[in-house]
Amino acid sequence: MIRAFVFSLDGVGDVLVEHSTRARRVSISVRPGSVRVAVPLGVALARGQKFTLSKKDWIKSHSDRMKLIAKFRSETACNLPLIIDFAAARNKIVTRLDELSKQFCLPYAGVTVRNQKTRWGSCSIRDTISLNINLARLPEGLMDYVIIHELLHTKIRGHGNEFWQRLDMLVSDARGLRGELRKYSLALM
Repeated sequence: MIRAFVFSLDGVGDVLVEHSTRARRVSISVRPGSVRVAVPLGVALARGQKFTLSKKDWIKSHSDRMKLIAKFRSETACNLPLIIDFAAARNKIVTRLDELSKQFCLPYAGVTVRNQKTRWGSCSIRDTISLNINLARLPEGLMDYVIIHELLHTKIRGHGNEFWQRLDMLVSDARGLRGELRKYSLALM
C-alpha cells in the first residue's frame, strides 16, 4: 500500500501527500518551502490530491505569504532581539501600560502578558487587557500604539469610526502605525 507520494502543483512546486495516523480529515499545511497534505488512514491518497487541486489558489496565496515572511524576517532580523527575558519584558510592558493608563485616564481592571501567536493585544468585556510579550521587542512608538489601542477599548468597544477618530486624537496617524505594525507581525510569526 502506498503511504505517500509527491506531485508538482503549478505555481507552487512539490506537494507531499501522505497518510497520517493523527489526521481525522484531509488537511493542508503550508510552510516555507513545503506543502504537506495529511490524509487519514483508510482514505485514498487520490482524495488528498483532488482536495489539494481544489485548494490550489489558497495554497498559492499562503505559499507566497510564507516567502514574504521569510524575506521580511531575514531583512528585519538584525533589528529585533532574538531572545527575550520574559520577566524583564513583562515588567517593561506593564510599567508602560500603567503610565499610559494614567496619562490618558483610561483605567483597566487587570492585565495578562503572554506569548501569543496571532494578536498583539486584546481587551475583554471586563476591561482586562491582554498583551503579547513580543511588544517588548518593538520600537517604543509601536508598543505604545498597541497599548493605547487596547486601553481605548475599555471605553469604546469595536473598531467603528468613533474608535478610530478617538485613537487618532490619542496617537497621531493611528492607521499608519497599524500598517507599520503589520510589517512586524510578519517578522514575529
